[in-house]
Amino acid sequence: MTDDPKLERIDCLLGAGTQVRGDLIFSGGLRIDGQVDGDVTVSCTDAGTLTIGDQGRVAGEVRVSHLVVYGCIEGPVHASGLVELRAGARIRGDVHYGAIEMHQGAVIEGHMIRCVGRANGWQ
Repeated sequence: MTDDPKLERIDCLLGAGTQVRGDLIFSGGLRIDGQVDGDVTVSCTDAGTLTIGDQGRVAGEVRVSHLVVYGCIEGPVHASGLVELRAGARIRGDVHYGAIEMHQGAVIEGHMIRCVGRANGWQ
């Protein structure tokens, strides 16, 4: 991931087999290995990392500062900082990003929009 320990920490884990229906607002670091049907948003736009594990899935809008995806997102993504897409990552929706790292095998079905000069990188 990154050399910034603040971005690597995980404060909350939604384990495999966990299903959440509804929007999530978090601070710090959140890892999703289960399934979320709803929007996932960081409460503080300058310091929030969302990690979607291999079996993790989000069906909804994602708004974070740092995003690491191994699993699947179905919905638009807004990341003011770095988006890291690992080999098995799948995003179906537009990706708004400050910076992006995409590994071979990752798939985006949507537009990629670099956010330059916008407050917090979000529209």
